[in-house]
Amino acid sequence: MSRLVVKVGGASAAGVADRIATLAASNEVCVVHGAGPQISAEMERRGIPVEWVHGRRVTTAAGLEVVREALAGVNASLCAALGSRAVPLFGDEIGLRAVRVPELGLVGDAVACRPDAVEEALAAGLVPVVAPLAAGPLNVNADETAAALAMGLVADRILFVSDVPGVLLDGGVAAEIHAADAVRLVGEGRFEGGIVPKLLAAARAARGGVVAEIGETAVTA
Repeated sequence: MSRLVVKVGGASAAGVADRIATLAASNEVCVVHGAGPQISAEMERRGIPVEWVHGRRVTTAAGLEVVREALAGVNASLCAALGSRAVPLFGDEIGLRAVRVPELGLVGDAVACRPDAVEEALAAGLVPVVAPLAAGPLNVNADETAAALAMGLVADRILFVSDVPGVLLDGGVAAEIHAADAVRLVGEGRFEGGIVPKLLAAARAARGGVVAEIGETAVTA
């Protein structure tokens, strides 16, 4: 039986429940989800200013409250879609670790770890559904959290599932991209938006020994 980490975006989380259930029928599956669109919409509704530094959201105490609420909503919806095997888990409550990035406020860079709660859920044949917060608490990028968990759990594969078919390169979807090339191209500004953290997280996981896939694109070490 293979061990998989599946990362889904906040916008598409409940919509991929059938695929996750299919994977979980014959694999150990840990799910990590985001809530980016929900966080942005709620911060705008509350009039909380949004500041970005190098594509990363600066998070204040007020912002972190919104992050937690948005993640809770997505987590609940995804668990409901997955059914009785789903186990809702918040990263800061199960020992996810991160190194704080001071210039981003209450934000951290995820550290590879192996939470007991996730291991216990997998051993029981359940599907842990993890919201990406780290001890502190700190707001942590969901793609980065998925990569850190995949390495800590010694997963066989990490799948980044979103509304894009894969990594678009030279006018088409790349079948494969090497981790070093992915990092270099990101540094050269060849990509923008949500694919950037996915590429960097996939490259990190691949270098850590985990087979990484973004849609139809394999990211290799």
